[in-house]
Order: sequence, then C-alpha cells, then structure tokens
Amino acid sequence: MSVTELKERHSVATETVNNLRERLKQKRLSLLDTDISGFAKSQGRTPVSFGPTDLVCCRTLQGHTGKVYSLDWTSERNQIVSASQDGRLIVWNALTRQKIHAIKLPCAWVMACAFSPTGQSVACGGLDSVCSIFSLSSPTDKDGNLPVSRMLSGHKGYVSSCQYVPDEDTHLITGSGDQTCVLWDITTGLKTSVFGGEFQSGHTADVLSISINGSNSRIFASGSCDATARLWDTRVASRAVRTFQGHEGDVNAIKFFPDGNRFGTGSDDGTCRLFDIRTGHQLQVYYQQHSDNDVPPVTSIAFSVSGRLLFAGYTNGDCYVWDTLLAKVVLNLGSLQDSHDDRISCLGLSADGSALCTGSWDTNLKIWAFGGHRRTT
Repeated sequence: MSVTELKERHSVATETVNNLRERLKQKRLSLLDTDISGFAKSQGRTPVSFGPTDLVCCRTLQGHTGKVYSLDWTSERNQIVSASQDGRLIVWNALTRQKIHAIKLPCAWVMACAFSPTGQSVACGGLDSVCSIFSLSSPTDKDGNLPVSRMLSGHKGYVSSCQYVPDEDTHLITGSGDQTCVLWDITTGLKTSVFGGEFQSGHTADVLSISINGSNSRIFASGSCDATARLWDTRVASRAVRTFQGHEGDVNAIKFFPDGNRFGTGSDDGTCRLFDIRTGHQLQVYYQQHSDNDVPPVTSIAFSVSGRLLFAGYTNGDCYVWDTLLAKVVLNLGSLQDSHDDRISCLGLSADGSALCTGSWDTNLKIWAFGGHRRTT
C-alpha cells in the first residue's frame, strides 16, 4: 500500500471518528434535560452569601524572588510548600510566616511541588523532566543546602504536576509533557505503571494536571492540552477508564470533588466544569461573562470541604469563589484590597478547610482565613 493510499485511509478514518464524536456529543446533550444550577433554582435554593469578614487576607508570605508556580499544604500541620521561578522550594509555617526550609533546586525551572502525607518530605518537578524528592529531616550539606534524597527519572518531557498517593509516603503520581502519567515507587525510584503514551486511549498532548481521588486512591484524573480530562485506574494502566470532553482549550487544573464521585476542571477556555465519573456526563459549566469579551484562562481550582464552594484562579489576577450549586460567583478575591498584583498561578485549601492559600506571579503567597461559621462550607 502506497503512502498516498495510507494518507487517504487515515483522512477518511479521522473524518469518521470526528463525525461519531459529534453525534455522541449531540446525543449526550439531548439526554441532559437540566444542569445542577437549573435543578437547584427549580428547588428554590439561594446562593451562599459572603459578608466583609467571612473571607479575609490574614497573612502575606514574602520570600520568593521569582514567580510562584505551585503550592501545597500538609495534611495535618499548618505548613505550606511553594515552588518558584527563583529556583527554590520554601516550606512555610502558615501561622507565623516563618520559613522552615529554603531548598535550592538542581533545576530552577520548577513547575510543581507536593507534600508527602506525613509531611516528612516534599517532591517537585519541572523542565528537567525529573521529579526530585527531598527528605525534610535530612542534614544539610556544607553549603547549608538540603540534598536530593531521590530522583525519579524516566519522563521524556517536563514534569507538570505531582501528587503523593494519600496515606503513603512511598508512592507518587506525576503528569508530564510527554503525554503520560506515571506511578512511582519512591523507595526504589522505579516506575510502577505508565498511563498513556503509546496506548491509544491516552492523552494526545501534554498532561498539565492530575488529581488523586481522596475516597479511592486507586483512581486519579488528568487534564491535558488535548482539551480532555481522563480517568485512570492504577490497576489498569493500559487504557483510560473514561475520557471527558467539553472544554475548548487546555485543561490546566483538575480536582476531585470531596465525595470522590465528581471532579472539577479549569481551562484556557475560561470555564470551570464539573463532571460525574460514574456517568461521564458534564454536570455544570462555571463561566463569568466579561463586558469586553476577553475571557481570562483558569489556572487553578480547589473545592471547599463540603464542595459547596469552588475556588478558581485566573490569569488576570481574579480569584472567584463559585457557588457550585447555583453556578454563581459569590466573591472575587481579586477585587479585595489585599489581592495579588498579577496572575493567580496556584491555590489550595488547608486540610481542615479553614484557610485558602493563593500563589501568584507577583512572587507572593496569601493566606485567606474563613470566618468560623464558614469553616465547613
């Protein structure tokens, strides 16, 4: 068979797949008679209201000299790790602003960081295509730097995201620009499973974000530049369990809903979306119309403990607090007096739900404290 014939067959097959995908999309839309906000409104539900003291900036963490790209909270103690373009990881005491560790990285172009479940180690990754592990209890070297305790090498592209498997300090999942996700055994430094890549059900572009299901740590989701989110089971690495479509741009952020049955996404198309992992359906779109029709991309998202609130950071410095039930913005942290001066690049909620931390290209992190009655909202 000639090259020309192969190209013709490929073109026909691609057109067939696209037609089937469009028919499937239309069929799904015909079956969805309402969304979450439509049903909530029909039941007379009203949006969450925020008073002037319900969510306030109580601390600014200053110390980075470059853009902040990633942050993570410890699961129990009030500590935060942040990664910056200045080539350092900083571990902060969120209550006192004290810098507990300032870790000089082997590669300055870091894109992701994460605390281990026990808080005894941190991981980071970036343009060096390696996920580096640092044990916070290790002695420093003669220059006062904390040495790398393990380097997880094997990705063929940048490491865009990393997350420890809940309740385990020994396993970690990474997402990469090589279109794959990898489950690592940190003890040996070896890959346990690879998700995607040569497999047809994998992502077809860079993986930008991952989230492990808090209710079932064998399940995780990934978002990609191919505008899809995919659901994976670590016991079946050969193919994605399900593919979720709907976004029209890169999926920059992904986060499981507290009940583990749904997950949220944030995209370059300026929308956040909520998907159900059991049915594969899109449940809700969170989109704020702008008067100038300039829709800023979503960079990062997080849910409140109950899931009633969705926090979304945007490239224009806005940080919306969405009522997930009514699909309504109930507060914009970017409009407050103590807001960031540049793009919101990352955000995360403390384990007890009492505080939100935002990181920005303005080199700072800010901690936003909830009023007592909103702690479990």
